[in-house]
Amino acid sequence: MRRSSAARYVGGVLLLALAYYGTAKLAQSLRFTASVSAIWPPAGLGIGALYLWGIRWWPGIFVGELLVNGELLGGNNGLPLGSLIGQQTGNMAEIVVGALLLRRLIGRRAALDRTEQVAGLLLALGTATAISATVGTVSMLAGDVITASEAPNFWRTWWLGDSAGGLVALPLLITWVRAPVEAWRRLATWEGALLLVTVAVLAVLSVSINESVTYMVFPALIWAAFRFGPPTAALSVAIAAGIAIGMTAGEMGAFFKHPIDDRVLATQLYIAVAALTALFLSAVVSERKHSTSELLEARTHEGERALEERHRIARELHDSVSQALFSTVLQTRTAQKVLEREEISVAGPIGRALRSIGELTRAAQSEMRALIFELGNDAVSDGFVEGLRRHAVTIGGHNGLIIDVEGPDHRVPLSPRVETQLFGIGREALSNVIKHARASRVTVVVEDRLGRVFVEISDDGRGFDPSAERPGHYGLESMRSRAAEIGGLLTITSIRDRGTVVRVEAPLEAERRRDGA
Repeated sequence: MRRSSAARYVGGVLLLALAYYGTAKLAQSLRFTASVSAIWPPAGLGIGALYLWGIRWWPGIFVGELLVNGELLGGNNGLPLGSLIGQQTGNMAEIVVGALLLRRLIGRRAALDRTEQVAGLLLALGTATAISATVGTVSMLAGDVITASEAPNFWRTWWLGDSAGGLVALPLLITWVRAPVEAWRRLATWEGALLLVTVAVLAVLSVSINESVTYMVFPALIWAAFRFGPPTAALSVAIAAGIAIGMTAGEMGAFFKHPIDDRVLATQLYIAVAALTALFLSAVVSERKHSTSELLEARTHEGERALEERHRIARELHDSVSQALFSTVLQTRTAQKVLEREEISVAGPIGRALRSIGELTRAAQSEMRALIFELGNDAVSDGFVEGLRRHAVTIGGHNGLIIDVEGPDHRVPLSPRVETQLFGIGREALSNVIKHARASRVTVVVEDRLGRVFVEISDDGRGFDPSAERPGHYGLESMRSRAAEIGGLLTITSIRDRGTVVRVEAPLEAERRRDGA
């Protein structure tokens, strides 16, 4: 068992070393001169590998560095052994420190879908590459490879090269290794294929015409960030960077027209700005999606808790107030029977008082039953139109009022929140009719057309003057508040002795999208 684990570890180390070496050879094949590469992706590969799988894999990076530096020692570069040892030490420190900082700043399972994660990656990468650039520059100075006057430009080129390479390779590795199947599924569409082709075409055009259109590729990177998220944004940046470097190394494009120092700097800044733009934008878009999802989840939980609280209140009312009202009715009947046995006139003051108590108690009992039924059942479980029909039957029968509810046979496609608010408006309007209108008939009409839902409650009561309303009068403020919450419009038309019409109009499809229906 131990031999098997040891063999897997050695195999992993060799695989990482080969990957590091291969990435380094690719970068060297695109270098502008024998000693200058625009970017150094092995830095991002090494940091990403140790960040994802653990620091214990550092020997793979060490072996890969040995292979790269061995070629430099034996080649035509003439680099002293001491300078190469210093360079390898700085590169190893860069990768180990970068991985440790990355774990500390963004955690071990980051998806780069938060702006603070992208900022943490930038800080960790910038700090780590500064270590490598500093150690490498000092090593080259000590070996007389460069002069003191060349040191600032040498440090800048080294630091920007490692940083730009890290910004290309590191996000690509982190985002794709974390969830490769999901990332591929989102990309493997006609839109995904069109995006990659667009990135490649615009990347070629942006560096092959002139400097004024260098950043033509940015709309494609923005498209990737908005529509596909961090994995595809990172892949798009890698494609754009590879094309820019390849064309410049092949003595083509806008960056090739500059002297070698300016050419390297321009290419590095182009890649860095493109990578940061895509990464930060995709993180902002992902944050917005996460916030929307969390808000919808919170609304769902809030609705569930409210429903549980309604059921609890219904049980308590049934076990306490409802039973007390029932007992009051029984006691009133007992008192009336006692009056009859004692041959006391039931038409007298005591009899009339007992009769009034009985009638009031029975009315309260009836209202309490309706309230308990409403609290104990989801009024809009079958749609708010059916809820209004049930409510109309309950209150119409108890109050001798004819209430007709007309609506579509199908359920109006609304979110639960909108249905609840529309039902509340209808219930409030019917309650106002019963309390104040002295009407004999009420008609409720529900329609859904032209992307909107319309609810109209009309009665034949005595009407009132809407312009003279006071805050809270007839519950109008409550109905307006409910309508405003769902983006609707409430209008009230009333004529003295000819009735009142309450009309609410609310968006249909817009509300469904807002609530994720």
